[in-house]
Amino acid sequence: MKTKVILFSSILTLVVLSSCKKEIKTEASVKTYPNLAKAEWFIGEWGNKSAEGELTERWKKENDSVYLGESYFVVGQNDTVFAEQVRLEEANGKLSYIVTVPRQNQELPVSFEMASATENQIVFENPKHDYPNKIIYNLVAKDSLIAEISGLKKGKPNTERFVMKKR
Repeated sequence: MKTKVILFSSILTLVVLSSCKKEIKTEASVKTYPNLAKAEWFIGEWGNKSAEGELTERWKKENDSVYLGESYFVVGQNDTVFAEQVRLEEANGKLSYIVTVPRQNQELPVSFEMASATENQIVFENPKHDYPNKIIYNLVAKDSLIAEISGLKKGKPNTERFVMKKR
């Protein structure tokens, strides 16, 4: 009887220890993306209507490490004069803003790396790109943001601001 109690206690101890070991291993294997999390406020649809046309920017979460964005400007009822696709991706601890614009850069993606981030602002830069070479997103309030692009355009400093409200 004493042997059965010792054997049962030993088996129970091994089961408990092995289950704890598995739990620790599972927690350690969970990846986090802290830089992408700083841009969580991008998610949703943003826009602005003006006399010139309507700007729309949409962001959605593709997976734990990628947000997808699209931006377009429409004049009149259906004349899209500008469009771009954006991939906000965290890999190896770096957050990249990867943009593809039809009929520009041979339709190849251009990558901008996160240079800085605060609770309400994220700055992306690519000093090798002609224009823009800096992209800034400022969260003004929960329902409004300003996107800004800047750099040298035709040899002169230029900045464009896009004020948007959450829809």
